[in-house]
Amino acid sequence: MEGFRVFLLNGRDVRMSAKKLVEHCAGLDDPRCNGKIEYLLIDILVIAACAVIADAESWVDMELYGEQKAEWLATFLALPNGIPAHDTFRRVFMLIDPKDFESRFTAWTQAFAQSTSREVIAIGGKTVRSSFDRSRDQGLLHIVSAWASERGWVLGQRQVDAKSKEIRAIPELLDTLDLKKTIVTLDAMGCQRAIANKIPERGADYLVTLKANQGKIFAAVRQHCAESCFTVGARHRPVCDSFDETHGRVVRRRVFACPEAALLEPLRKWPGLKTVVAVESIRSINGSQKTDPDIRYFLSSCSDSPEVLSKAIRRHWAIENSLHWVLDVTFREDDCRVRDRTAVRNLALLRKIAINLVRRHHNSKTSLGGRRKRAGWNNEYMRQALTGIFHA
Repeated sequence: MEGFRVFLLNGRDVRMSAKKLVEHCAGLDDPRCNGKIEYLLIDILVIAACAVIADAESWVDMELYGEQKAEWLATFLALPNGIPAHDTFRRVFMLIDPKDFESRFTAWTQAFAQSTSREVIAIGGKTVRSSFDRSRDQGLLHIVSAWASERGWVLGQRQVDAKSKEIRAIPELLDTLDLKKTIVTLDAMGCQRAIANKIPERGADYLVTLKANQGKIFAAVRQHCAESCFTVGARHRPVCDSFDETHGRVVRRRVFACPEAALLEPLRKWPGLKTVVAVESIRSINGSQKTDPDIRYFLSSCSDSPEVLSKAIRRHWAIENSLHWVLDVTFREDDCRVRDRTAVRNLALLRKIAINLVRRHHNSKTSLGGRRKRAGWNNEYMRQALTGIFHA
């Protein structure tokens, strides 16, 4: 630990650094049997994190990375018996308590900076597609994550047994986060009164997607918006009317805010509700217009201007584009053949650690995948990724 501190700027307090992460993980319970332990837990964690940053996808990759970088790693890690074998990495990550590991990760993310005022904190779930194991009658692992849209950081994760149980995992995740003055956005799975109650208690506002599974509430909102927003002579004008043109596709989006809809009878028991937002999207691909508009509805406790809510709706999708897509394409998470449920969960967290450390190089025009390769090839760049201080 002392060698690692000296390696990272002689103990300089760089909050968003691997040094701080190591300090948070120093108290992580070593799950191995008492007795002769050949490899220190902190050495295993640091090598694994560096290897994942450097494009490692398996336990064998971690061992290979350690062997190739042994001389450099020995400058700041103890390594009393050299580099652990791939079976050691596998066993350790099968034994580490994932809840404890996740709580220490969240403590680290909360320590390196306070959230910006009115930042959008997107909550969303992703399934690890190769995590099933028929021999154990084990289904797919589904993980709910929190994404800070302005900072581009993963704030935390929680496991759910099935997608339908996100409503249990979301409140647990919210309890671990500093949400003051933020806007928490959720998809339709989080459209529950219990969750809507939890968010204001944490000092934040909610913006949740409303879909047809809400029955009477959805029907009442759809009818109200049809009459007040989407008919000739409707009393509501769009607060935002914009066009996006990318890759041969033109999308027109009209956003309507209906604060009076919060008084509809089916919504009277909805906690803290201040406005209903309707978003109409009309797509044209290569000049052919989609004639039936897509209309989405949202419930919000925000008192902000409709323009702020419109931006928050767009920013929610950053969790799909900047996190879930990155995990699928850049980190090839769905191709990972690890089956043990605990190991899969801990590996998922390692990938998020790598994302947080590498994404901080804001001035780089290199892709995230390119930065990972550069960290694997260049020890100095890896050190910069670990410290959070990148040279020009």
